[in-house]
Amino acid sequence: MIRREFLTLLGGAVVAWPLAARAQQATQVVGLLTAINLPDWATNAIRAGLGETGYAEGRNLTIIARSAEGHFDRLPALAADLVNRNVAVILATSSPVPARAAKAATTTIPVVFAYGGDPVADGLVDSLNRPGGNVTGVLFRAPGLAGKQVELALQLVPGLTRLGFIVNVATGVIIDRQELEETCKKLGITAVPAEVRTPDDLNGAYRAIADARVEAIVVLVDGMFFQERERMAALAAELRLPAVYGFRTHVDAGGLVSYGVSRLENYRRSAYFIRKILDGTKPADLPVEQPTRVELSINVRTAKALNLVLSPTLLAQADEVVE
Repeated sequence: MIRREFLTLLGGAVVAWPLAARAQQATQVVGLLTAINLPDWATNAIRAGLGETGYAEGRNLTIIARSAEGHFDRLPALAADLVNRNVAVILATSSPVPARAAKAATTTIPVVFAYGGDPVADGLVDSLNRPGGNVTGVLFRAPGLAGKQVELALQLVPGLTRLGFIVNVATGVIIDRQELEETCKKLGITAVPAEVRTPDDLNGAYRAIADARVEAIVVLVDGMFFQERERMAALAAELRLPAVYGFRTHVDAGGLVSYGVSRLENYRRSAYFIRKILDGTKPADLPVEQPTRVELSINVRTAKALNLVLSPTLLAQADEVVE
């Protein structure tokens, strides 16, 4: 097993961080385009990463942030606004949709994405090694990760024969679903999908797969699921379903197990791409970066509430055990 996530914008209003930076002339302007409001730790990681590369707000950098606050239809207008403000580079994160909106809005301003998905299938780059065009970035997923999550569910529930999974079909990310279904087929497990498009679909999705008598679930990585993590953990607990998630913040919210990429590390890493571009490197010359570290976190309290017995081997593999 490979081992070893705030910004509230009213109506997508423009924000420059910090306020003191407004009093000084910045030499570079970076746009941040998100589908949802990012938590403090994420924006702090971006700022810290930029600081490590020599760009600091108030000295030689201004960041202008735009959030669609979960309303994806706002993203094209928000991307166009950043382009009209003539930012030097756009960081698009939380799903492929902001990056697609940014790419559609400009062919000249560089775009750096940071999300979990397949940028080739999503139409963002020509290939990982040779992105082409004005887009490149950092991925929040590793190849085969969804398959590993299925195997982890099997460790949690030995003899597992029916596995439910929650997938947001509105974002268009399908590679994780394909990997999960292929792994289930190899292991002789029946995969039961529950498709959602908005948060309003979640209650019905959970109850549908519970009615299908699944023995565990996998929640595929998605920005909306990150935003709804406390609600999703509560639904899994109510239906007594052992659940595997992609981000450790789900475990902090009461989820059972997470196995996935460190988003904190990857947000910091996105700053490297921004710096290279600000220093003159073309996005086409920066290969898309895939993560090299995956973390396993386990919530022992949730396991006890589900009457699950966690094997010593599994606990020993964990990077973090939440009591």
